[in-house]
Amino acid sequence: MFVVVWQFEIAEDKIAGFEAAYGPEGTWAQLFRKSPQYQGTELLRDAYVPGRYLTIDRWASEDAFRAFRKDNDQEYETLDRACDDLTGKETRVGAYTV
Repeated sequence: MFVVVWQFEIAEDKIAGFEAAYGPEGTWAQLFRKSPQYQGTELLRDAYVPGRYLTIDRWASEDAFRAFRKDNDQEYETLDRACDDLTGKETRVGAYTV
């Protein structure tokens, strides 16, 4: 398994839109589902810091993730730009193998 983790800081007035886009049934997950190797997304809300979230996207392998990005780069970048106004700060925590 290959996991990509992002951390986000979200303004209070953007939380509903952010959760709709980045949650397990959100816009990002819908795009990722184009790959049969995508295994799901978790959206975690910080218990102590308002507006801080983590996303965890799971893939069968790093090769599967790279193939998805290569095959869907334009759609990925378009969605990324469309979601820019939802996030105050976005940090790639890392990519991990399990």
